[in-house]
Amino acid sequence: MRATALGLTWMGWMMILTPSPGAAQAAPLPGASAAATDCPPILQHTFPRLQDEKPQNLCQYAGRVVLVVNTASYCGFTQQYKGLEELYRRYRERGLVVLGFPSNDFGQQEPGTNRQIAEFCENTFGVQFPMFAKSHVRGSEANPLFKQLAERTGTTPKWNFYKYLISRDGRTVLAYSSITAPDSATLRRDLERLLTAPSP
Repeated sequence: MRATALGLTWMGWMMILTPSPGAAQAAPLPGASAAATDCPPILQHTFPRLQDEKPQNLCQYAGRVVLVVNTASYCGFTQQYKGLEELYRRYRERGLVVLGFPSNDFGQQEPGTNRQIAEFCENTFGVQFPMFAKSHVRGSEANPLFKQLAERTGTTPKWNFYKYLISRDGRTVLAYSSITAPDSATLRRDLERLLTAPSP
């Protein structure tokens, strides 16, 4: 009798714990499968957001044309923030996103804290495109995205406001020097071409 009672008790618990075929299942975490299916390898990175250092997965930008720029607040090219913001606002509805990565790697021209950089970008240039916490963009300490960009293009940033343009599917990566302004004909031509390419 004891064995039978234990058996019934075990069976009862199994019936309780095993969901029926029509039972609701727990929803997967947002973006849980993005890295494995829809997100190109070059975007499979997570970085802290500049404003609050909250982790941001770059896979949220999968399917868009991505312009990656290493920035600095006290550089001869700092005025390019204005052009980058204008480019972002003009093309974002068509699928462009600009990603800014502040770095102090060149001439010590980004000495501030993340909060100071965020306030400068917003108050001085009205920057609304996504910005990430200060990091290294060259050498052995370069963040993993910039290491991958260098591998794909064969070139590392030579100064602040170096630019990399990534196609929607992540297969095409183009590099531009700091002197290539956001409104340059070359950059605009390449951007238009990648924006008109079909989504993956």
